[in-house]
Amino acid sequence: MLKQQLNFKLSQKLSPQQIQLMKLIQLPTQAFEQRLKQEMEENPALDSGKEKAEDYEDTFSNESSADEEYGTEKIETEINVDEYLSDDEIPSYRLNSNNYSASDDEKSVPYASGTSFHQHLINQLNTYRFDKEEREIAEFLVGSIDESGYIRRPLTDILDDLAFTQNVFTAEEKIEDILKTVHQLDPAGVGARSLQECLLIQLERKETTIPIKLATLILSKSFDHFSKKHYQKLLVKFDITEEDLKEAIEEIEHLNPKPGGAYAGSTRMIEHVVPDFTIKIIDGALELTLNGRNAPELHVSREYNNMLQGYKASKEKSKSQKDAVLFIKQKLDAAKWFIEAVKQRQQTLFVTMSAIMYYQKEYFLSGDERMLKPMILKDIADEIEMDVSTVSRVANSKYVDTPYGTKLIKEFFSESMTNDQGEEVSTREIKKILEITISEEDKKKPLTDEKLAKILKEKGYPIARRTVAKYREQLDIPVARLRKKI
Repeated sequence: MLKQQLNFKLSQKLSPQQIQLMKLIQLPTQAFEQRLKQEMEENPALDSGKEKAEDYEDTFSNESSADEEYGTEKIETEINVDEYLSDDEIPSYRLNSNNYSASDDEKSVPYASGTSFHQHLINQLNTYRFDKEEREIAEFLVGSIDESGYIRRPLTDILDDLAFTQNVFTAEEKIEDILKTVHQLDPAGVGARSLQECLLIQLERKETTIPIKLATLILSKSFDHFSKKHYQKLLVKFDITEEDLKEAIEEIEHLNPKPGGAYAGSTRMIEHVVPDFTIKIIDGALELTLNGRNAPELHVSREYNNMLQGYKASKEKSKSQKDAVLFIKQKLDAAKWFIEAVKQRQQTLFVTMSAIMYYQKEYFLSGDERMLKPMILKDIADEIEMDVSTVSRVANSKYVDTPYGTKLIKEFFSESMTNDQGEEVSTREIKKILEITISEEDKKKPLTDEKLAKILKEKGYPIARRTVAKYREQLDIPVARLRKKI
């Protein structure tokens, strides 16, 4: 049986202006500049310069009288909110990452000029004499080399691909022979199928000396012992002194484990970090400034205001004029909303960063990471009386220029733990002490995680061995055995 009934419920809906503001807040400086440029191209009513937007208010101060000019017909300028939000229990914006869809992302990608790594290798092949089949195999092998300079596929797979895609039927032995020619290309070590082969290829090109001979012997006969730093086993196996082993290891350490990396990196797009904020210490006090590039002077186009003034002044108003003024009002509204969103963005960014700066005042005055206080997003959100998601948008992709370098703002946030005196300390402080302790250790007898936990406990930080291991991994520091040096 069907029946109708009324249900009352509370729901939160975001206006188009709020959505626009959230999108602007999460943009870093360079992306924000691109967004400004895009908006100015799309909306002719938006202009930059010294003119003010107050004229827009004056133009519409007598809006009601203008509507009376053509009876009960009124120009509708409001945006349909239903196009932005749904009536579901969960608003659609919550189902999207960062409250915007992937289709809104910046799609334009700048291209780096120059010769590609692959083309660099092909050019070198032109200096070798091949018949038609050998040339196809050589080019296919070069095409199989990744950015690091390695061929990471078995030759049997390459053999099959040559047959199916290039119609080249050959033997694995022939591919192996041509691969030896590829190994002669620059940079040294390119085309290797493993790290061991890569290092050995590089050693072959060096002048033959006693350390080079020993290094070649170690890599070819005992690569596993070398990679795991079982130095004592190497001393016994090759009947050599510690000094001999040290010289051989130094030769190996000077080799390039990624021969393609250096060349490929020169043609890659370089990402430049533009700080959104600057913190300076002036007379012992902190001073925060928002990047000047973040504050363009925007105003509503005077031309569009003049068009509306002309419309109001005319006595006879045709339908085409009414359609035109509808378009103008829509563009002016959009321009006004955007200008207001930019102002609110600037204010939100400044207020949020100011709260972070004073919360971590001791760190910004000293530069010592051990002075960082435990801080989570909610701490700052409560301080500035804004939502946690707003603070997250500010912190996630923004940089601040400090006297100690350019830092990602989210790095100032960390969890807390209690030391032996019952004080709340930042996990960043513990990581810094752990890093210093490891840097000062005897590299011949590096400290195990258990010993590190004991040292930290003596310094007043009672943390478990597994926690030490977790922090060490987060700092990209290998285990004790791999930190060992002769």
